Amino acid sequence: MTTTGEEHAAGRKGPWWWARWRSAALDVGLAVASAVECAFEGVRFARDAGVPVAAGIVFGVLAGSALVVRRQWPIAVVLVSIAITPAQMGYLMGIVGLYTLAASEMPRRIIASLAGMSLVGMLIVMFVRVRQDMARGTWDLGDWFVPFAAITTAIGMTAPPLLLGLYVGARRRLMESLRERADSLERELQLLAERAEERAEWARGEERTRIAREMHDVVAHRVSLMVVHAAALQAVARKDPEKAVKNAALVGDMGRQALTELREMLGVLRSGDQARRAEQAVPLVAVGVAAAVAAERAADEGDGPCLSELEELIGQSAAAGMVVDLSVEGDTRLYAAEIEQTAYRVVQEALTNVHKHAAGAKTYVRLAHRVSEIAMQVENEPPPEVSSASSARLPSGGNGLVGMRERVTALGGVFVSGPTDAGGFRVSAVIPATA
Repeated sequence: MTTTGEEHAAGRKGPWWWARWRSAALDVGLAVASAVECAFEGVRFARDAGVPVAAGIVFGVLAGSALVVRRQWPIAVVLVSIAITPAQMGYLMGIVGLYTLAASEMPRRIIASLAGMSLVGMLIVMFVRVRQDMARGTWDLGDWFVPFAAITTAIGMTAPPLLLGLYVGARRRLMESLRERADSLERELQLLAERAEERAEWARGEERTRIAREMHDVVAHRVSLMVVHAAALQAVARKDPEKAVKNAALVGDMGRQALTELREMLGVLRSGDQARRAEQAVPLVAVGVAAAVAAERAADEGDGPCLSELEELIGQSAAAGMVVDLSVEGDTRLYAAEIEQTAYRVVQEALTNVHKHAAGAKTYVRLAHRVSEIAMQVENEPPPEVSSASSARLPSGGNGLVGMRERVTALGGVFVSGPTDAGGFRVSAVIPATA
């Protein structure tokens, strides 16, 4: 991983305004070199100006030492170099100061103004110096050499550090921009990872809810019928052996059906576990998708119950002693697998609740095929005072109505349940046909 801007800012360990000790050592070294240069040049300046040599040296050392603050106050360094240019000293300080100023975050107009002042000052000083040298007879190259040498020296002392500083400053700003973008991208990735973890946790919760609902629907109805038949078998075992044999066969059929449905569900769960183990290297974003696919695999494969098995379901309840009246309105047609399974489970759970809480009560099952929806209603009359099946004592976990509501609302339908005025109970659901 690259060093981000926050890590870079946190890594500032240099003294005062320096980010690193290496930068401080570099500036101090440049300041010492500049002070030494200005000290030597101060000797000549003192002789030309008629002042003590020691004063010229001290002046040169003090002026050259200003380079130590070039990172904090680059304008001040350039102004000092311009100020001592007439004394023909501070060439190193001028070059380094212009470079530092151009590489800084100063406005371009300030950089251009100070660079122009430095260029003009260097041009005038070099023009005077070359003219004096030629007047002393040191050089004899013609009058054309004076402006040529002045212009060439002034541009050579000003343009290279200025252009190099502009390039380094632009590159530094680009790196900072890339570093900020890296920080932003890292934060976005962290946020996406957190959201993916939340989605994965939500998907796992939905999967657990779906498994609990399926287990309830599969086990509760079959086992309830088995308990009802077992109670009836116990009641008629000695009085009517033929009916006892019939009830025992029904109990066996119910148990086999329950085992078959449980095996199918466990097979789906086991295959989902194998898929997750095969995808251990997949990022968290894929966990939610995998969980959702595993959750809907049973429905997509079409292994669940459908409305064509509704008569068989009602026949099983009738065989357990319940009086069930089935009525179907509208033209029968095929729906999506999840719609048919939900409609079947609603009727199944409603009949199971009748076995549990109103054994022996007459029950009405109504199914209506409409243009854009399918409606179902299961209503039972008040249970008789004395029921032969009441000894079954079926337990209730209170999850049946919750599971039905979750199934129906997940498809955009409406679910209503509650007692009737006559003392019975009614369960109604409407599911869009295009869910």
